[in-house]
Amino acid sequence: MSRTLKVLSGIGVWALLLMPAWANWQDAVPGARIIGSGDFSVWGFDVYSARLWSAAQPLAPGQPFALELIYRRSLSRDELVKASVDEIKRLAGPGVSPAQLAGWQRQMEQAFIDVQAGTRITGVYLPGQGAHFFVGQQLQHAVDDPQFARAFFDIWLDPRTRDPQLREQLLGASQ
Repeated sequence: MSRTLKVLSGIGVWALLLMPAWANWQDAVPGARIIGSGDFSVWGFDVYSARLWSAAQPLAPGQPFALELIYRRSLSRDELVKASVDEIKRLAGPGVSPAQLAGWQRQMEQAFIDVQAGTRITGVYLPGQGAHFFVGQQLQHAVDDPQFARAFFDIWLDPRTRDPQLREQLLGASQ
């Protein structure tokens, strides 16, 4: 084996050792059950169904959770990223710098894909660590930034969300 292959092989082993051994998002949130669910529509068009999963019932601060979105229509990755950036900017205001927002946009471009009806993307919130994004059951991208994770999931869970009814449904308040 060449020296280059040995080095690359060693790097691959280290990368595998540093990655969590999660076969799917449920491994990151052991014992998760659905807290609540709801649908998101814009101008009468169904966009996605959402389910909030956690082992803590009700959702507790400092506990991991997963937000599962099952898309009902086709949307490009760019549309998903733009909508997310716009909402983070709206909710965070001057608390997020333009440079930080640009970095988060690049992370979301790696985490999201073009979706079709039936595509499932699940974001896992890991308190104090960041967020992991799964497409179906496969890890798509991990973002090791707790501030990003809070800002991202605030899109749905902050009291100032654009869809307070969906927030209540996700948190189980209306069920």
